[in-house]
Amino acid sequence: MGEDPFLAGLMEGDDDAHTEALKEATSAEPGSDFARVVYDNLMASGVQNTKKGEAIRFEWLRPRVSRSGLVPFEGRYTENGELKRAAICIGPEYDTVGYDLVKKAAREAADLYDTLIVCGFAFAPEVDETRLNFGALTVLKARMNQDLRMGDKLKATGAGNLFVIFGEPDLRLLKAEGDLIRVEIRGMDIFDPTTGEVRSSGGSELKNDVAAWFIDDDYDEESFFVRQAYFVGQDPYDGLKRALKAEIDETAWDEMNATISRPFPRPKSGRICVKVINHFGDEVQKVFEV
Repeated sequence: MGEDPFLAGLMEGDDDAHTEALKEATSAEPGSDFARVVYDNLMASGVQNTKKGEAIRFEWLRPRVSRSGLVPFEGRYTENGELKRAAICIGPEYDTVGYDLVKKAAREAADLYDTLIVCGFAFAPEVDETRLNFGALTVLKARMNQDLRMGDKLKATGAGNLFVIFGEPDLRLLKAEGDLIRVEIRGMDIFDPTTGEVRSSGGSELKNDVAAWFIDDDYDEESFFVRQAYFVGQDPYDGLKRALKAEIDETAWDEMNATISRPFPRPKSGRICVKVINHFGDEVQKVFEV
């Protein structure tokens, strides 16, 4: 078998350590093709938030020798006119990214980089901050689009939102009548990768950042059950209501187009979980102990 053209082209002019790192990251082991697809598309697309024109665009991206195997790539980008060094952590292809993985990757990157970008298809609820800090290291979690599972069938054109920093929801627990509880979503904290700043969106802007939000009011830390569902902004079921006017409870639809939940009793598990989804299908979860 001849040398992989991907390796040959990318590593031209790089040192032996980088060559070995890339061979390890894209070896014939399970998941190697996945690492290559992530690399190609990350270089082409960068990392975006939900706002047009706000993205991390890498000047270069290359493999590195990773002690833990969790941080196979490094790159450089500009934030607010200042060059930043980034380490790239690729989460599992068929599992969620947990806090332990993030912590191990952060330990490896802390002394060498300004930013650690953790790429994953899904993040465990305990990884509940959009922007984490480990000392001077800023940690960003970028949700990967399911299209990346297409492998070589997905062309690295730079189009589409393949790596998205969604945002952190501003959620509040409210006391209701008796010993009941309500949840309110007040806005989203959106990270602007071009400036490094976090800004809040709420009120009338909320409909631009949030499509739906769901509540599991007795969360068992294993499975999320949708017990309450809400849709904000423009009513996604407007057409359905017109078509099935006689069969729809208008009051029920109005209750679902809300930013404050219906009251519910304190959970037996002692926990509730709220899942927020944007218009691209990206989601973030937050757990409250009650």
